[in-house]
Amino acid sequence: MKLAILGGASVVPSSPALPPEGEGRKGPLRILVVSETYPPEINGVAMTTQRLVQGLRARGHWVGLVRPRQRAEQDEAHTWTVPGLPIPNYPGLRLGWPAWRRLGRLLDRHKPDLVHVVTEGPLGWAAVFAARARKLPLTSGYHTHFDQYSRHYGLAWLMPWVTGWLDALHRRCQATLVPTPELAAALGARGIPNVRAVGRGVDTRLFHPARRSRLLRERWDLDPDGLACLFVGRLAPEKNLEMVVAAFAAIRTRHPGARMVWVGDGPSLAHLRAAHPDHLFAGPRIGEDLAAHYASADLFLFGSLSETWGNVLGEAMASGLPVVAYRHAAGNILIDPEENGMAVAPGDARAFTAAALALAGDGELRERFGRRACVSMAHHGWEAVVERFETVLREVAES
Repeated sequence: MKLAILGGASVVPSSPALPPEGEGRKGPLRILVVSETYPPEINGVAMTTQRLVQGLRARGHWVGLVRPRQRAEQDEAHTWTVPGLPIPNYPGLRLGWPAWRRLGRLLDRHKPDLVHVVTEGPLGWAAVFAARARKLPLTSGYHTHFDQYSRHYGLAWLMPWVTGWLDALHRRCQATLVPTPELAAALGARGIPNVRAVGRGVDTRLFHPARRSRLLRERWDLDPDGLACLFVGRLAPEKNLEMVVAAFAAIRTRHPGARMVWVGDGPSLAHLRAAHPDHLFAGPRIGEDLAAHYASADLFLFGSLSETWGNVLGEAMASGLPVVAYRHAAGNILIDPEENGMAVAPGDARAFTAAALALAGDGELRERFGRRACVSMAHHGWEAVVERFETVLREVAES
């Protein structure tokens, strides 16, 4: 394990397991979380936010949630919705309307100790203005390099403007929470105050090698000893999908029976389908279905360099998959080279392909890396992440 910040138990407890008040802990906090994405939307920010909200509630805190209205809306306790606007190139996701008046009424009615802003869209900015007008403590999360995304969509000229938009919001907060110390240092160098690394977790009950499915592999038209290469995530230009395609093409020259399986959706899906009709496109998957897709594959290829973390990498490793990734974000923290996976220098395409070929051609090495990857993820549970998150929120609320 590379960093102490990522230690901890393997799962979030289903009920509070804290000592009674007065025996080593303080009273519960009242926290209003404002986010422009949340399940059932499928993305890393939504999943992470849900884990943190559920974890804080399990520890006895009152947590209210404000988010954009979704299709097939269901009532949920302490949740308030606002209208949303569609996001270009992000079907199914919406920016929250800047409902600062409604946010103000919620703040006046429920009197939170602190407001935590997850996203930097119009709803997030409205929460910042409403909280500051009432002199309430503010924290934020930095989850996505939206400024870097602009160059992948032919909008590189927007990058300085988007960076300024992001940084301006975080400079108005008493703390910004991020997944890695490297990102904390980078944001601190940009003038953002009190950036704190709290890590990310993985659900090792859900993602586990025992989910491997013979029936699923048969649907993939694999021989019993066939090789299934897997990518999970948003199918979009910022994910460097060309690296995965190139690595698999190299594998296919040596292992003609190998299959490439893509799990996810996004603007690159149509192009990928047209260019690679022999690949398998499973669409978005969640829960046990997603876990079975991970565990039923043999090699995980993850070429992204745009991540602040990359939840899918930890999920793949917990599922017993050997992984090939760049030494970046989660790949830099979770992968111990030559021990539980292969992480190569960021941007080194030749090294990425060489690592993929080495694992594709060595079943014993894949088995050893996969076994060790699964064991290593036992140290990266959500409970410790939630505890660190709670610690920062309490410091800010009581400062």
